Amino acid sequence: MRFSDLASDDGLRVLNTLLASRSYIVSFSPSQADVAVFKDITSHPDLSQYPHVARWYKHIDTYKSEFATLPGDPFKPYTTYGPEVDEASVTRDADDDDEDLYGREDEEEDQEAVCLQKERLAAYKAKKAIKPKPAAKSVVTLDVKPWDDETDMAALEALVRSIEKDGLVWGASKLVAVGFGIKKLQINLVVEDEKVSTVDLQEEIESFEDYVQSSDVVAMQKL
Repeated sequence: MRFSDLASDDGLRVLNTLLASRSYIVSFSPSQADVAVFKDITSHPDLSQYPHVARWYKHIDTYKSEFATLPGDPFKPYTTYGPEVDEASVTRDADDDDEDLYGREDEEEDQEAVCLQKERLAAYKAKKAIKPKPAAKSVVTLDVKPWDDETDMAALEALVRSIEKDGLVWGASKLVAVGFGIKKLQINLVVEDEKVSTVDLQEEIESFEDYVQSSDVVAMQKL
């Protein structure tokens, strides 16, 4: 016999009896047979009336995003599936099967749900592990001190900003008075930690000997 009307109580009783002894409509894993039957049930089955159908329905619902990838023929109607027993036997045994609400099948279903959750968690962790991590960056504030009050600070800043490196981005700057008419250049920059060394950068800045007396890192913060 085959399923005939899953919108009726008789049809759901047939399905409930079938699922009392198995986890899926056919075979031992979700397939297009489960998809076809699932789609023909118009609402979530009543747990008190059809406990095995309700359990199966909730489980198959977790596969909604994977319906198209499940094995089997997606064009077969639900009426091609069903238990190979006569209807009288199904109706007679339905009430007896309802007594096993928390029996072995539910325990097996719980184990299947746990295994499914573990598999999906493992897949998520594996996918996350191969995802490239963003480069570590730091925001740095650098003081660049001139020799005296006659140093051309605009030219000094232009020389500093002329330094170009992969992983280096210059930011805002200002002149800060240090006394006796002398001002220092205070400049912000962002560096990728693995690509740019602040020590090497300072050495390069201090190579402009006609303008730069020294330089100091006054602040550094990870992004």
